[in-house]
Amino acid sequence: MKTIALEEHFVTSDFLKATGAYGHSVPEPMRAISSKLLDLGEGRMAAMDEAGITLQVLSLAALGIENLSPANQTAVFHDVNDELAAAVRAHPDRFAAFATPALKEPTAAVKELERCVHDLGFKGLFVNGTTDGKFLDAPEFFPILEAAAALNVPLYLHPAPPSPIVQKAYYSDLPGETGMLLSIAGWGWHAELGLHLLRLIVAGVFDRLPNLQVIIGHMGEGVPYALARSNGILSAAAKNLKRSVTETILDQVHVTTSGYFTRPPFDCARQVLGLDHLMYSVDYPFSPNTRGRDFLATLQSEPALTPTELEALTHGNAERLLRL
Repeated sequence: MKTIALEEHFVTSDFLKATGAYGHSVPEPMRAISSKLLDLGEGRMAAMDEAGITLQVLSLAALGIENLSPANQTAVFHDVNDELAAAVRAHPDRFAAFATPALKEPTAAVKELERCVHDLGFKGLFVNGTTDGKFLDAPEFFPILEAAAALNVPLYLHPAPPSPIVQKAYYSDLPGETGMLLSIAGWGWHAELGLHLLRLIVAGVFDRLPNLQVIIGHMGEGVPYALARSNGILSAAAKNLKRSVTETILDQVHVTTSGYFTRPPFDCARQVLGLDHLMYSVDYPFSPNTRGRDFLATLQSEPALTPTELEALTHGNAERLLRL
């Protein structure tokens, strides 16, 4: 079975040197996977083969970027995108790429996105969380979203660690590393990313850019579960919107399975959004490829997906959206 995975991460040596990411400030489990993040060759492809993954769409695991100056961030990301393009050229049948633009310099980010799509053949852009505490509905970021819509490439909106003020208010004074873990994959990442998506909707960004397509991971970051309530409250209050929150999501938002490998959240997302909005991802190497493989096996038992539905989930929807 052809299988495309859309939220699969990497880093480069120069990126680690510039940011100090995955050093002593992050939990030990995250430091331990840095070698897998650095591997854009045989080891990564062997792990893909073990789990039956045909193609990975690669994206930068961009911890530490908040510490870079605007000009340095632009330079570092330019080089990261070049290294990623080289890996895709070396293995075009196994890898594709999302661009990472430096949002601290929005004008330069637009140019970098255009370069990555036109010259390097990248399939979209990948944005990690907030920038200097600002969400993407801030006016200075609109040209980047406008460029993505004009280029007809999707935006993959991904969580990042919270800003220091949020970290202190919500996740401090807890034992050991539990506060940090609660702020990221334990809960905080997903809550903030769901909030980020809803902010973009109620701010009117999707109405201004009706062709912009957005992808979120982790089985929808809790949005499908809460959508009926959020839609009822926000759609009535946001008089500026042309569509309801639910209508906007069904028109312009897609969800991947990354890191979520149990049946209930999948069934919820499928029932609320429809299978044509769902795509397969693993979140490698933060989740092992074999967990994704085992999850796909559960979808072939009762209540089973049809072969057509399984093909749409594992590659068809991604091929259509990313024009793979």
